[in-house]
Amino acid sequence: MMPIYSQVLGEEFNQLHPMLQQRYKHIEKEPYEGSGVMKRISRGPKWMSPLMMMGTRRKLLFPEKGTFIPFTIKHKPQTGEAGEDQVHWERVFYFKGKKRYFNALMSLDSERGIIKDYLGEPSVMYSDLALTVLENGGLHIQSKRQRVVLGEKEIPLPRFLQGVATVVETFNDERNVYEIKVSVQNPIMGTIFSYEGEFTEDA
Repeated sequence: MMPIYSQVLGEEFNQLHPMLQQRYKHIEKEPYEGSGVMKRISRGPKWMSPLMMMGTRRKLLFPEKGTFIPFTIKHKPQTGEAGEDQVHWERVFYFKGKKRYFNALMSLDSERGIIKDYLGEPSVMYSDLALTVLENGGLHIQSKRQRVVLGEKEIPLPRFLQGVATVVETFNDERNVYEIKVSVQNPIMGTIFSYEGEFTEDA
């Protein structure tokens, strides 16, 4: 397996916090499992609930919100149909009596220096992802161009219809935990979905 995250970051990868370097080197080579708690999960306006409920069928979005929600995170390296290296992400949120997912399949576009991110199962959305390292050694991920996936067709989305995602992952040395913040914003509707929490690698 080629290291898709370290390859897209290049020399900047060495500026990541050592625990983040370890984590991302690990998930590029073998399955990774972690568990923790989402201190807060928020969603957009109530009128968006039917759309969010539809997202549950594709393991993408969900209408629930809350605080201190248990969750698990799993990564699995694999090879795509065209022979490309991929990493499958599975995030499961355990609400009372319900399991909700936020899954993705990532691969490298080495020519453009971005991560290709297919969201949902089967995929319904695509985003370019740009990765940078923060001054504190955290990893910053920002979505760029997006497309709707309709079978074999991918239709570019105008900016006003996009859900722009921002992800920040850091490591807390005092508490020995990974911390994660995710926010998906639309220029018109505001917050579509967000969560903030922490996790540790399973033994």
